[in-house]
Amino acid sequence: MVAICVALLNVPFGYWRANVERFSKQWILAIHIPIPFVVAIRIFSGLGWALYTFPVLVGAFFVGQLSGGLLLKWWRTWARADISSCIAVNALREIKASKLIPR
Repeated sequence: MVAICVALLNVPFGYWRANVERFSKQWILAIHIPIPFVVAIRIFSGLGWALYTFPVLVGAFFVGQLSGGLLLKWWRTWARADISSCIAVNALREIKASKLIPR
């Protein structure tokens, strides 16, 4: 359950990371901002710091980042509106572009 939370937490950050220049300040932030949240999830879930938990959670971290990047690549193929680095902004733009929300 914790690994799923970590992966889902990292999807928007992977989306952001995939849309900025590699090794830029934003790219580094997109990778490192989720880390304190992952630590908090570990603490509040009672998972602890056993060595066997690290490969699973690090893997979930990278799966979330990769999924976000793949989501951006997929989104670019069908987007009607301009693409930004934020999933929420892009979703709202797509809803407006499809005329589900009046302008």
